[in-house]
Amino acid sequence: MKTRREFLISSCAGLFLVATSLAALAQQGKLRRIGFFYFGTRQSAIESGRHPAFLDGMRRLGYVQGKDLVIEERFADGKAELLPGLAAELVQSKVELIVATGSQIYAALKSATKTVPVVITTTANPIGEGLAVTLARPGGNFTGLSTANIELIPKHIELLRAAVPKLSRLAVLWNPSNPGHPARLNAMRAAASDARVQALEVSVLSPEEIERGFASMSKQRAEALVVLNDTFFVQQSRQIASLAIKHRLPSIHGTTEYPEDGGFMGYGQNIVENFRTAAIFVDKILKGARPAELPFEQPMRLELVINRKTAKAIGLAIPQELLLRADRVIE
Repeated sequence: MKTRREFLISSCAGLFLVATSLAALAQQGKLRRIGFFYFGTRQSAIESGRHPAFLDGMRRLGYVQGKDLVIEERFADGKAELLPGLAAELVQSKVELIVATGSQIYAALKSATKTVPVVITTTANPIGEGLAVTLARPGGNFTGLSTANIELIPKHIELLRAAVPKLSRLAVLWNPSNPGHPARLNAMRAAASDARVQALEVSVLSPEEIERGFASMSKQRAEALVVLNDTFFVQQSRQIASLAIKHRLPSIHGTTEYPEDGGFMGYGQNIVENFRTAAIFVDKILKGARPAELPFEQPMRLELVINRKTAKAIGLAIPQELLLRADRVIE
C-alpha cells in the first residue's frame, strides 16, 4: 500500500506527464492567427465569391477555421476614413500576417506596420504604389498578386470600339480615394487619345455619387463606359451595371465578375481565383517564408466575358467577331 508521500509523488508525476502531453499536442496543432482586411462590405466579399474562395484555399491546404486557424476580419464598408483605425486594430491583435484587398488598405497598412507580413490579393502596380522594390524581390513586408490593369486599358477601349464602331465619347468611372487610379487615368487619357476617343472622367466616392455620375454621363452624351478596377466598385457592381443598362451604356470592367452582376463586358483576371491563390502565399509565410523574398505573382490568363442579355437590354447588336473572341458568353 502506498504511503501518502508516495501517492503525492506518483500523482504529481502523472499530472506532469498529462501537462507535457497537452503541451506537445498544442505545439503540434499550433493555432495560427491571421487577418483578413477588405475595403468593401462583408456582404460584397461573400457575394462576389472572394471571401469563400480564400477560405476554400486555406481548407485545401489543411487549415480548419476554429481548430487550427483563427481569422481576424475587418471590413471598411467602402469608407476610407475607417482604414487607419482598422489597420491599427489588426496589427495590435497580434496576427501573424494580413490578407488585404484595396489600394486604400495597402496605404493604411504601410503606415501601420513595417513588420507584419501582408499578402495582397490584387494590385495594378505594386512598384508604383511603393509596395515592392521589384516584382521578383519585393524587399519589404508586402507580397501577393499583381494584375495587368494598366496595360489592359487600351484593350478595354478596343473591345468597346468593337461593340460600338462609331464610339467617340467614352465615360470613365474612377474613385479619387484610390491611390492607384491617377496612374490608370493617365493611361486612359493616352489610350483614348491614340484611339481618337474623348474620355469623360467621372469621379465618385459613394452610391449616391454613382447615381449622379451616370446622370452626368448622359448630359455629356457618353456612348460607352469603362469602370476602373476598385474594391468599392466591386461592392457596387450591381448598382453600376443596372445604371449602365438604364442609361443604355455598353460598359466594361477589368474583372470577369462584372458581367455576372449584369455588366456588359469584363476583360481581365478572374479575381476570385486570386483569393484562392492568396492562401498559398499565406501557407508559405506561416511555414517561414519571408514576404521580402516571395515574388509577386502576375496574371497567367486573361478572359473576356460578355453578357448577351445585357446587350439586348440596351439595344446593342453584338458583332459576331466580338462574340467569337469571348471566352464565355452569358445568355
